[in-house]
Amino acid sequence: MTRLSNLDSELAQELGDFPEDDLDIVFTPKECRTLQPSMPEDGSELDSHVRDCVQTYIREWLIVNRKNQGYSDTCSLKNKGSRKDFHKTLQKQTFESETLDSGDANFQAGPRPVHALPEEASRTNLASSDFDLRSLPPDPRLESLLRHVSAEEFERQNEEARRTNRHAELLALYPSVDEEDAVEIRPVPDRPKEHLGNRILVKLQTLKFDIEIEPLFACIALYDVKERKKISENFHCDLNSDSLRGFLRSHTPSIDLSTQARSAVFSVTYPSSDIYLVIKIEKVLQQGEIGDCAEPYMVLKESEAGKTKEKIEKLKAQAESFCQRLGKYRMPFAWIPISLTNFFNLSTLEREMPEAEGLNGKGYTGDKRATLLQARRLSERSLSTEDSYPVSNFKTISLTLNTFFKQEGDRLSDEDLFKFLADFKRSSSLQRRIKTLPGTLKLEISPASENLGYCLTPELLPVKPFPENRNRPHKEILEFPIKEVYVPHTIYRNLLYVYPQRLNFANRLASARNITIKIQFMCGEDPSCAMPVIFGKSSGPEFVQEIYTAITYHNKSPDFYEEVKIKLPAKLTEKHHLLFTFYHISCQPKQGASVETLLGYSWLPILLNDRLQTGHYCLPVALDKLPFHYSIHSPEKVPSQTPPIKWVEGHKGVFNVEVQAVSSVHTQDNHLEKFFTLCHSLENQVTFPIRLMDQKITEATLEHELKLSIICLNSSRLEPLVLFLHLVLDKLFQLAVQPMVIAGQTANFSQFAFESVVAIVNSLHNSKDLSKDQHGRNCLLASYVYYVFRLPDPQKEVVKPGAGGGAVSTESRYYTFGRTSAVSVGSKLLQSRVISCSNPDITVTQTSADEEVKNIMSSKPMDPSSSRMSFCVEGTNDTPSVCASPRPSNKKHFHEELALQMVVSTGMVRESVFKYAWFFFELLIKSMAQYVHNIEKQDNPRRSRFSDRFKDDVTTIVSVVTSEIAALLVKPQKESEQAEKINISLAFFLYDLLSLMDRGFVFNLIKHYCNQLSNKLNSLSTLISMRLEFLRILCSHEHYLNLNLFFMTSASAPASPSPSLSSQNSSSCSSFQDQKIAGMFDLSAEYRQQHFLTGLLFTELAAALDTDSEGITKVQRKAVSAILSLLSSHDLDPRCSKKEVKIRIAALYLPLVGIILDSLPQLHDFTISDARSGKGRLGNPEEEQESAGAINQNVALAIAGNQFNLRSSGISLISLPYRQSATLGPDTTRNLLICFLWIMKNADQNLIQKWIADLPSMQLNRILDLLFICVSCFEYKGKQSSDKVSSQALQKSRDVKARLEEALLRGEGARGEMMKRCRIPAGNDRAVGLNENLRWRKEQTQWRQANERQDKTKAELDQEALISGNLATEANLIILDMQENIIQASFAAECRDNLLGGVLKVLVNSLGCDQSTTYLTHCFATLRALIAKFGDFLFEEEVEQCADLCQRVLHHCSSSIDITRSQACATLYLLMRYSFSSTSNFARVKMQVTMSLASLVGKSPEFNEEFLRRSLRTILAYAEEDVDMQATPFPMQVEELLCNLNSILSDTVKMREFQEDPEMLMDLMYRIAKGYQTSPDLRLTWLQNMAEKHTKRKCYTEAAMCLVHAAALVAEYLSMLEDRNYLPVGSVSFQNISSNVLEESAVSDDVLSPDEDGICSGRYFSESGLVGLLEQAAELFSTGGLYETVNEVYKIVIPILEAHRDFRKLTLTHSKLQKAFDSIINKGQKRMFGTYFRVGFYGSKFGDLDEQEFVYKEPAITKLPEISHRLEGFYGQCFGEDAVEVIKDSAPVDKRKLDPNKAYIQITFVEPYFDEYEMKDRVTYFEKNFNLCRFMYTTPFTMDGRPRGELSEQYKRNTILTTMHAFPYIKTRINVIQKEEFILTPIEVAIEDMQKKTQELTAATNQEPPDAKMLQMVLQGSVGATVNQGPLEVAQVFLAEIPADPKLYRHHNKLRLCFKEFIMRCGEAVEKNKRLIAADQREYQLELRKNYGKLKENLRPMIERKIPELYKPVVKVHSTRESFRNHSFRKYDAQTSSQSN
Repeated sequence: MTRLSNLDSELAQELGDFPEDDLDIVFTPKECRTLQPSMPEDGSELDSHVRDCVQTYIREWLIVNRKNQGYSDTCSLKNKGSRKDFHKTLQKQTFESETLDSGDANFQAGPRPVHALPEEASRTNLASSDFDLRSLPPDPRLESLLRHVSAEEFERQNEEARRTNRHAELLALYPSVDEEDAVEIRPVPDRPKEHLGNRILVKLQTLKFDIEIEPLFACIALYDVKERKKISENFHCDLNSDSLRGFLRSHTPSIDLSTQARSAVFSVTYPSSDIYLVIKIEKVLQQGEIGDCAEPYMVLKESEAGKTKEKIEKLKAQAESFCQRLGKYRMPFAWIPISLTNFFNLSTLEREMPEAEGLNGKGYTGDKRATLLQARRLSERSLSTEDSYPVSNFKTISLTLNTFFKQEGDRLSDEDLFKFLADFKRSSSLQRRIKTLPGTLKLEISPASENLGYCLTPELLPVKPFPENRNRPHKEILEFPIKEVYVPHTIYRNLLYVYPQRLNFANRLASARNITIKIQFMCGEDPSCAMPVIFGKSSGPEFVQEIYTAITYHNKSPDFYEEVKIKLPAKLTEKHHLLFTFYHISCQPKQGASVETLLGYSWLPILLNDRLQTGHYCLPVALDKLPFHYSIHSPEKVPSQTPPIKWVEGHKGVFNVEVQAVSSVHTQDNHLEKFFTLCHSLENQVTFPIRLMDQKITEATLEHELKLSIICLNSSRLEPLVLFLHLVLDKLFQLAVQPMVIAGQTANFSQFAFESVVAIVNSLHNSKDLSKDQHGRNCLLASYVYYVFRLPDPQKEVVKPGAGGGAVSTESRYYTFGRTSAVSVGSKLLQSRVISCSNPDITVTQTSADEEVKNIMSSKPMDPSSSRMSFCVEGTNDTPSVCASPRPSNKKHFHEELALQMVVSTGMVRESVFKYAWFFFELLIKSMAQYVHNIEKQDNPRRSRFSDRFKDDVTTIVSVVTSEIAALLVKPQKESEQAEKINISLAFFLYDLLSLMDRGFVFNLIKHYCNQLSNKLNSLSTLISMRLEFLRILCSHEHYLNLNLFFMTSASAPASPSPSLSSQNSSSCSSFQDQKIAGMFDLSAEYRQQHFLTGLLFTELAAALDTDSEGITKVQRKAVSAILSLLSSHDLDPRCSKKEVKIRIAALYLPLVGIILDSLPQLHDFTISDARSGKGRLGNPEEEQESAGAINQNVALAIAGNQFNLRSSGISLISLPYRQSATLGPDTTRNLLICFLWIMKNADQNLIQKWIADLPSMQLNRILDLLFICVSCFEYKGKQSSDKVSSQALQKSRDVKARLEEALLRGEGARGEMMKRCRIPAGNDRAVGLNENLRWRKEQTQWRQANERQDKTKAELDQEALISGNLATEANLIILDMQENIIQASFAAECRDNLLGGVLKVLVNSLGCDQSTTYLTHCFATLRALIAKFGDFLFEEEVEQCADLCQRVLHHCSSSIDITRSQACATLYLLMRYSFSSTSNFARVKMQVTMSLASLVGKSPEFNEEFLRRSLRTILAYAEEDVDMQATPFPMQVEELLCNLNSILSDTVKMREFQEDPEMLMDLMYRIAKGYQTSPDLRLTWLQNMAEKHTKRKCYTEAAMCLVHAAALVAEYLSMLEDRNYLPVGSVSFQNISSNVLEESAVSDDVLSPDEDGICSGRYFSESGLVGLLEQAAELFSTGGLYETVNEVYKIVIPILEAHRDFRKLTLTHSKLQKAFDSIINKGQKRMFGTYFRVGFYGSKFGDLDEQEFVYKEPAITKLPEISHRLEGFYGQCFGEDAVEVIKDSAPVDKRKLDPNKAYIQITFVEPYFDEYEMKDRVTYFEKNFNLCRFMYTTPFTMDGRPRGELSEQYKRNTILTTMHAFPYIKTRINVIQKEEFILTPIEVAIEDMQKKTQELTAATNQEPPDAKMLQMVLQGSVGATVNQGPLEVAQVFLAEIPADPKLYRHHNKLRLCFKEFIMRCGEAVEKNKRLIAADQREYQLELRKNYGKLKENLRPMIERKIPELYKPVVKVHSTRESFRNHSFRKYDAQTSSQSN
């Protein structure tokens, strides 16, 4: 006992018995793109707001990490990384299905001779191709097979073999849980970082004009035409040669490297097709208009010699002189636009947008899955920062442009530019209106990666990586986005852009013509105060003090397009201003005159009321020198001066300028500005009153104003609020806990600050423009809490000196930043205690503490009020104080304050707090973690870490949130999503609390939560769903196992828990010793108490599985996947890899086994859905689906005749008394089963055995049923199917109708909608599989998956197949282990009778699946052990199982894999040997093996007889080498059996040949079946094979007939055995179903006695077998549309069911009958039966088929060309296309005229033919199409050989064919056995025609309801003017004269009577039509009437003339008939009544 408990505590320790500090505070340096972070310039004392901003941008992230996080991440997502090479550790499993693909191609289709079958169907003939088995070499044998070993030893060896080489982690092989359910994944938010849009790199390579005479300068920027906005700053660049640059040497003091850049990185956040890159080109100012200066460029070319050269030289010299004189002035010259449409992949943009705006993107929260995927993608992408945005991945493109547009002097403004661009975009007509210059511009545009090397930011800071030795850097160009970008600032940026726009000097004196403006940034009024903060242009200094605008020649009111970029000083004062000086520049040198003439000044103060001034200004211009102190005022408001200032146009505004700032310091928002200013006035020493905008704030109003500003914060615009989000929140949190003393009064801002935070959180969540993660959390807030938030700095009271208060000066709050020296700390001890949260530099050193201090510290917690503060030590100026400060009540801890505020909030605030609870929860956790980190942990055990008041608050919060969730759930749909999110947040909160607080306390919270929810919710599925997600998150805790005291499980649990678990109240842990093991598998109260979380989870699972309420399916899926993900996490947790630990963990999950067993009837039955055809799943999958799809699954199985599948529901559930609940979907079932297998694999095997031994047999049977389902569930699906579990949903073969629906559903539109509605039963989840499919469809994943398969590389597919192969093997081996356990346990308990059958059933099922060789080897070993141990029992009791076993083993004997084959042979041999020696009862096994082979051969198309022959040879070798058996007749019998099998194989070879010819194949199978007339079992097998083949070809009626024949066969033998009056009397009873059934009447008794051993022993030879066959037949008849036959079939079934009193089946039967009769009524004439053709074969090539005639039955509405095409195509393949010819007519074929080298086929359409007497019985449409054996076709001819002639010479040949059997039969073509022909004379033809016409008229007249159109059509054909030639002509030809030949009298008379009736019918029809017509047809009616009258008149004389001779009394009738016969043209004697009048 003690040893065990030691082990337990060791285990507990090993799993990391809760480490005291789970959470770790980590400071991670913020990653910075630049080499040095962007900082304000040194030297100036910063204003506190700027300092705060900078501090926020450069301080480290503070992240709370979980130390053991890695271990339990439930979702294998995170582990996938470490498991990347996991597949390399796996062994490749070999599956036969995969070797087949490559291997066995020896019988592919191709031209091959067609053999016919010999006529006589004797066995001998069929086996003629037999060859001697002995000529083959046998396979190697298993040596150990014949050794004598005890059964126990044998079992032990097997077990040892099974145990080796097993995969330790089952779930590592299992595809990871569906991520939609993985709520426990909390995505790590993206780190806040600087925003970069789509980046493109533009490199300028050449800029040249045809003549190079002067330097040119380019300036590039982006413009958005649609938004009419410049969207980037300017990039200046020049490509001048050194010689030209030399012209300006005197004007460039220095050239900095950064100004030499020729490539720029532009960033575009919102790409569109309206963006243009505009390159403007300037040149040095010279005399003349732009047009004049551009003239030479248009006319001259450098290349021309002579005069031109001189001109160029002259121009060059001129340019040089201008450069020297006017080098610092520029003039506009040319420009060129480039559209960027092609560089932004706009088609994908639509898709990418949500991610492009990933930061401010419109996060689409609608679809949880989609967002999850997006989050996943974003997080994956943030790892590989390369492609973090949809940078259009275009190829690098080089552009060469040859035309430039000349600038127009009067159209230089941006407005004009946009107009030009809009025209340019519409068409290139711009070129016609603007002059162009020829030239060359070459540039290269490429995508710029984020870490492009050697690059400078817009502030000219070098970006990493920045190599030293490069020459020209790239420059990043700042973007001005067209709309807001919601990304908080993370770097210091402070830039000002000045845009002079227009100047109006029109009314000014004459001197002002060539105007330029000098722009300077001044810090005072003295000219020397110009600051070098203006960014220089190209090839010059980096920063300059002044900039001149470009000059338009002789323009008094010029437009400017200059952009002046200024780096703003961090500290701005009132003295800073912009100074504009206006000059006139004289272009011509005049003696003594200076270049510049001063025209005036203007200025703009930078600050107004301490705020940065930006916007549009229209400034006045002063003419004289500006007065002293001018800069304090704005130029519009300068107070009057003496002497007065002279203004242009009397102080009017004449100069337009725009100023814009891009700054992360200046908020440019009133509300924020006010808030920050007031906060700083509190923190710093300021003198009151303070000025804020235009108001003054005194100390008295400070508190009020601050509160106001806090409240108004949320009114600020969203963009600035987001930009300064981090700082705003930091400040608000500071205010929440900072005690303030203002004017002697304590001010409390907590509530206001808190409410403001709530309002901000609310508006961020509500903004449509901000993205959210999959839990609906705003991404900006998430990353704030995760990275940025830290506890507000150690609080000091801020005391504002006021009337009453003495001034206590406090030290600046910023003393901690990296400057430890600023902290005056008295003793080492204190240094260790004062841990500044914001300062990681202060180290914590543990030193032995001074005793006294220790006492003070430790006694503090007794007093709750002070204990809350005892750790916060003030660093004041005088002395460090240890004791609490004088005003302890003001001291607050952030977490306590936050919790308090959450509890006391009310109204809207409260609503938002709980709506976005996640944010406040995460804040709480992070602040608690920091708090715990900052206090001494050792002195504070968990229980006393937090104050009781705080605990109460937390309890309240949890309780309120829970009731909030419940309240929301009762509301409509939209709200329940909200509830789900809050629920998840709460779960994460408690999850985190487990790491911080006392666990008992947290467990109580969890308990409250569960109880509270159940009290308030009435919908069970919602309740379970909520609690599940909640628990799933908690269980994903890394210490989940310890929280559950998992080591307290197992039978040897210690009496008391180990003491380290102090936090868990565990008095209830009584010892298990006295309990039965069985109790461990139940979910008992004690279990729940001990293993709290797991208990809860299991309770939810059990509840979910137990209910049947609406919407439960999804919940069940959730429940199961929660448990599965837990188990996966254990498998992937390195701490759990030890076997002992695994055993303990598995013991924790034992109650799950009980739950799974209880839910057995609900599991999805995989055995049914697979509808496997004989050979497992090796057939072509499409074909599989076809075949299975068309009929009910069970039926398909039974038809499959693989004998194994005749199961009541696919499984014979032995244990029936069960509740019936909703069935689980396939995925859910699969997940549940893998959990079961996991427990079985990892649990202690001895324990399992003991448990099994105690179980009642009913329970054991349940376990076997479960294992049975497991086998089918984990069958290997091969590479064809993707590894994802859900593909099961697809593989489920659905029937044809469902497929059609599927197609319609995918098609949209009204039809699709309607289908969807019909398809989903309202509120009924019984159709679970279906709903699951819908769920998949909804998310499109299923289809995605199907497509993904194409996308996957071969390697990935192989890897997937490798893993799923290992999974299948491992799962099956676990099942095998379980079976061994059951066998051993039950053997010990001597209750093996019915168990053995169950075990066998599972084994046989597993052999039927596609298994790996590894598994098969072990499975066969187990089988052999079973045979050895329980052989006699097997052969006596489990007859059916034995038969199945034979079939499966035989199947494996034909395997292409040697190992499998040798194992199977050994097993088969052992089976025979034991059956012989145990009972000498070998006959039965012989029979079973023979039948198995027959069924195998009939079914599997890819069955390989060569391997099977080799196996037969091996078995023969075993028999010969078996010494013990030599004395017995056994070897002889084996040999006889093998020869028999060999001959069956020869049939197979033949079948192979006819694989392509279905008719021939069926004939052969029919022949084989006939050959087994004396062996009913085999005949039955072959009939079933035929049925299966028919079903595959969709010939359902024929398939049904095969089963009816099989049933008749069974009935024959049953009636021989016993005479029961309710059973059918042999095959006679089946006559009504088909007359052909009599073939099955038994061979006389002397040949066969049914009780002879081994005969009729198959399962079908029983009453239930008979019923089974008939029910399948009925289903097939129903599918084939023969509903009447369904009734006949059930007439035989019903008496049997009545005799068995099986009322359930009777109900079902009658409902099926009702369905059949309904169908008859509804479908009536619309049903389609077959179409029949006569096919004759002529030509020696056909061999035995030559001159044979058949009637073929084809599907309804088959046209002649179709069958003709099919047969011609098929035989064309056999004999070559030229050799086959189809005879087109139906005339008799003359063999002599045919080409002997060709094959001829004659095809004629035939119709069923009935004698008149037959027609009386065949009334219905069905009767006219059923049981047909006579068919007729007609051939017209004339005596001279033409087919058609005049009426008087038109003869007709009617041919009647009689077939050997009646249709429908068990095959689709039947031989013709008799052919009669008779010829009709012309008058007889006429009679037939007239009779037909009269019939049509009668039918049309009597039709009900009447059909006017039909009637008129027939009438028109009879009396219409056009066609009355028809009947009239007939009459004139045949009735005009009385025939000379008295033999024709009768015919003449008959025709006359026909006409008489005809004319009468016409009259009736005309009358009827009169009643039907509308008014508009009256004339038509009159016309008809008239025509009728005419016809009647013309016919009357002929009709009335009788032949007098006929009406004389005749004495001898006989002689007339004799003579009549003699003179007739008949060939045959056959005379039918229709001719004899």
